[in-house]
Amino acid sequence: MQIIPVLDLLEGVVVRGVAGKRSEYRPVISRLTPRADALSVARAFRDQLGLMRLYVADLDAIVHRRPNLRIVRALADAGFELLVDAGIRDASDSEAVIQAGTAKVIAGLETCPGPDSLSGLTARYGAPRVIFSLDLKDGKPVGNLERWETTDAFEIACRAIQCGVTQVIVLDVAQVGVGAGLTTEALCRRLIHGFPGLVVITGGGIRDAADLQHIRESGVHGVLIASALHDGRIGKSDIAHVAWEGG
Repeated sequence: MQIIPVLDLLEGVVVRGVAGKRSEYRPVISRLTPRADALSVARAFRDQLGLMRLYVADLDAIVHRRPNLRIVRALADAGFELLVDAGIRDASDSEAVIQAGTAKVIAGLETCPGPDSLSGLTARYGAPRVIFSLDLKDGKPVGNLERWETTDAFEIACRAIQCGVTQVIVLDVAQVGVGAGLTTEALCRRLIHGFPGLVVITGGGIRDAADLQHIRESGVHGVLIASALHDGRIGKSDIAHVAWEGG
C-alpha cells in the first residue's frame, strides 16, 4: 500500500483542508517544514518521509478555474510523481495539466461533466494516466449527477469503470482534517471485490498508524494523507510498516 501525501493548493500555497470547508482553509502549519509553499512541503515529504508520489488538489482550478500550472510544473521538474485534480471539465483543461508534467490526471466527480467526458479522457490519454475520483461528502456523491443517471456512489463508480477507468479514488471530503477516522472502507471493499484488478485509493480521516494497518487489510492500493503527516501522528517507520512491494 502506498502512502500518498496531499497538497491542497489555494491561492498558490499549501493549505490545511478541514471537512471540505474551503472558505476556512488556511496555510498549513507543519512539523515537517516552517514554510507553506508547495516545493518546500513536497521536499519535506521526500526528505523526511521518503515520499515522492503526491496528490495535488488544485483548489484554485477546481473552484475558480485558475490552475496553478507553474507550481505543478515546478513539482514535476523536481522529480515528483504527481496525481493532479485540477477540476477537469473538458479536454483543454486536461491537456494543460498533462503538459505541465502531471503523471496522472484526476477526473473528479465534483467537476467532471459526466461519463462521456470521462470516456473521452481515457480514450485520449489511456487508462493508466486517468484516475476517476469518486468525490463524497458525508458519504453522498458531490457534483452535478444528472448525466450519471444515479445518486448511488457505487453505481457511479461502476459507470466510471464502464468508461475505461482502471483507477479510482474514493474520497470523503467531510472527513478530511477532522481526525474522525476513515468512513470509506466498506465502499472500497465492495469495489475491490467487485472489480478484480481495479486500483483503489482512498482518503479522508486517517488518524494514525492503527488506521493505516486497518485499511491496508482491506486491500486498497493507496491512502491519501495530509494532517496526520503534518502533525507527526504518522512517521517514516509507520509508512515503512504498511508499505508493500509495488503497492
